[in-house]
Amino acid sequence: MNTRQDIEDFVSQKTLALVGISRARQSFGLIAARELRKKGYRIFFVNPFADNIRGEKCYPRIAALPEKVGGALFLTSPQATESALREAIQEGVQHLWIQQGAESKEALALCSDDRLRAVSGHCILMFAEPVTSFHRFHRFLKSMFGGLPK
Repeated sequence: MNTRQDIEDFVSQKTLALVGISRARQSFGLIAARELRKKGYRIFFVNPFADNIRGEKCYPRIAALPEKVGGALFLTSPQATESALREAIQEGVQHLWIQQGAESKEALALCSDDRLRAVSGHCILMFAEPVTSFHRFHRFLKSMFGGLPK
C-alpha cells in the first residue's frame, strides 16, 4: 500500500466518488471537490444522509451513482470507512484513497490485500496535478524528510 505507482494510478482516474463528503461549508471534502474539478476531474458526491450538498446532487451509496467511477476518495469518519470501502470494492471500484483522518485499523487491514490499489496517510491535493500553494510546499517538505512513497 502507498506506492508511488498506486498514487499515480489513482490521480490518473478522472471520474471520482467523494464518499462521506460533509455538508459543512468549509469541509475538506468541499475544498477538495472544488480543487479537483479545477484540475479536470468529474466528481460525484456520496453521503447517505444528504440528497444534495451546496446545490449538488448527492448519492446515498456508490451503487446509486449514474456511472462507474475510476476511484473513490474516502472522507468518512474512521468508524464508517471500512463498510464504505467494502461497498466500493463490491461495486468494482479499482482505485481507493483513504484521506488522512478517515483511517481505521479495520479499513487499513482490508486494504492490505495486494489485489487492491489503495492509498492512505496522504492528502490527495498533494498529488493531483497541478499541485499548487500550500499543498506544493507540503509535498516539498515531505520529499525532503523522506515522507513520500517510493
